[in-house]
Order: sequence, then C-alpha cells, then structure tokens
Amino acid sequence: MLRAPAFVDQAPGEIYATLLDQDIYHCSIRTMYRLLAQNSEVCERRAQLRHPVYQKPELLADAPNQVWSWDITKLMGPAKWTYFYLYVILDIFSRRVVGWCVADAETAALFKPLFDDAVAKHEVPHGQLTLHADRGGPMKAKATALLLADLGVTRSHSRPHTSNDNPFSESQFKTLKYQPQFPARFGCIEDARIFMRYYFDWYNQHHHHLGIGLMTPDQVHFGQADAVYAARQHTLDRACRQHPERFVNCAPKPPAKPTATWINPPPPTRLLPAECGGASADTGSAES
Repeated sequence: MLRAPAFVDQAPGEIYATLLDQDIYHCSIRTMYRLLAQNSEVCERRAQLRHPVYQKPELLADAPNQVWSWDITKLMGPAKWTYFYLYVILDIFSRRVVGWCVADAETAALFKPLFDDAVAKHEVPHGQLTLHADRGGPMKAKATALLLADLGVTRSHSRPHTSNDNPFSESQFKTLKYQPQFPARFGCIEDARIFMRYYFDWYNQHHHHLGIGLMTPDQVHFGQADAVYAARQHTLDRACRQHPERFVNCAPKPPAKPTATWINPPPPTRLLPAECGGASADTGSAES
C-alpha cells in the first residue's frame, strides 16, 4: 500500500489520515515508518551537504625543531577597521618563537621568506620537521604546500573550528595581548614591529614558561635545561639543609624538565612507554 501510486510520494502521516478518512485502518504511523525503514525507504530527499571527516592531529615533539606551529593574529591599527597582521612560528617543545613578522596583508607569499629564514637559521635537517597550523587561507594555500614539499616539511592542520588542535600558538597570542604594555592600537606598522621586537626578545630570553618547568624558551631550545634544573636543585638542597623543619613531607624539587610535548595525545592504552614522557610530559595545555 505504501508503494501504491496514490501514496508513493506521501508521508506516512498523510497516508494514515487519508485512509482513516476513508474508514480504513491498517496500522499506526509509527509502524508505517518502521516498515519503510526495514526496506531502506526512509531518507532525506533534499541534497545534503556532507562535511568530510577530518583526522584528529596527534603530534609528538621530544626535542626542539621537530614540530613547529604557526598562526596569524590581527593587531589593531591607528583607525577603526585597520589592522596589521602578526605572523608567528613557534617551536612547541621549547615554546621558542623561531620566526615572526608584521605585515599589512595576510598571504602565503609573505610566509615563504619568513619560513625559509627560520629553517636556515636553525639548520633544520631535511625531512625532520612537521609544521602545524589551522585551516586559514595562507595555511592551506598552494604556495605554502609547495614550499613545505620542497623543504621536506610535513604538513599538519587543525580540524575546523577546533582551537584546541593548535593550543600553543593560541596561548602565545594570549600571553602577548595580556601584557600590560600591549597597546590598544598601533600608530603605524613600524610601531608594531618595534614593540614585537622588544616583546619576542623578552619572551624567548626572560619569560619563565609554566609549560616547560618555569624555564625560558631559549634555555630549553638550546639545551640548557639540564644545567638549569641541576642548579635549581642545588639551591633547594641547600635550603633544605639550612631549614629542614620547613620540608616535613619530602625534599623539595624544582618544576620538572620538559620531556615530551603532545598536540592531542592518544589514549593512554595507545602510548608506548618511551612516548609517555613520565609525569612531566606536556599534553597540549600550553600554559603561558
């Protein structure tokens, strides 16, 4: 009956009402739907946009120059609706800003010389680096893809509308814009460049980052973490000897050294022991 010419294009509710008005009852509306579903005849008739299933990025860095993250943020210009664009490339293991520039446009062409310079400056071996970014226009541009292919760099992208897939760049921008000295507006592009030069020097050399054991990005990036940790432990040991009554539970220890940094770590059952990184492994929280 549901396939009859009179009813084939009608909804079960319409069929039910029509039959009922003809003093005919076969079954309920729900039963009609059940019969149609059993024969795969219930579906959306309109054309539906099918969003692709994006893979969740899972990236691990246990040393500098293995995974870099980059993003672009707007800086407010001298007048309303005027902006400058800050490009920042960040090493997720050390949190060091390895490259940055301020421009008046947001294009892949401006990213190429910045990235070339960063790779050459840090002497990154061919095939070692993974570059992670969101799905903005410059990040997905063909020019960017060709550049990375030429340099042997693996591309990685966040899922759409998922800021947690790029936590380190987002956190760095928050650290920047929460600085007391950060201006509401920049008078010109040169003002922005002067401020950023001062800021990134401070950030790399003097900012004690919670996510890397309260060390500076430069200390971690250039292999000074062990020496800094040992010196801090020596200071705490001396304090413990001088005032043992202040440390009744256990001997003091400095914040743990960074050992591994993840973007979206897999479930614990999928982690190998060498990948777990102990208690100090960073799982993408990107504290500033």
